Amino acid sequence: MKKILEVLQYGDTDIRFNTDFDPIQTPNDVIGVTSNSAFAMMTKLWGGNETAVLAMIRALAIADLAVSINRKQMIDYLDEQSALLAKSIQEAMNVMENRGVKFATFSPGINPPAFKN
Repeated sequence: MKKILEVLQYGDTDIRFNTDFDPIQTPNDVIGVTSNSAFAMMTKLWGGNETAVLAMIRALAIADLAVSINRKQMIDYLDEQSALLAKSIQEAMNVMENRGVKFATFSPGINPPAFKN
């Protein structure tokens, strides 16, 4: 198990970050976390706290952009990379659907039915 990102708040302004990843030494691991996170976000693997997790991810992204040297360039980069990942995910889903896999989507906070088909 690796720690993707731990964010702890010790006081009003004392926020600390920790991770087991080194993007300089293992850039492919970061790419893997990105795609694996996207797939996890599409499943019921969230753990029931989707709304809170999404709010904190977005808060961190906004904070990152707020202190970015070139916000426009960073937003363009995020837009480009997320569009490429979205295209890859859609292509993978199309391949799986062609192989007979059925998908049911649920919004964050909505749990799938307890029964199984």
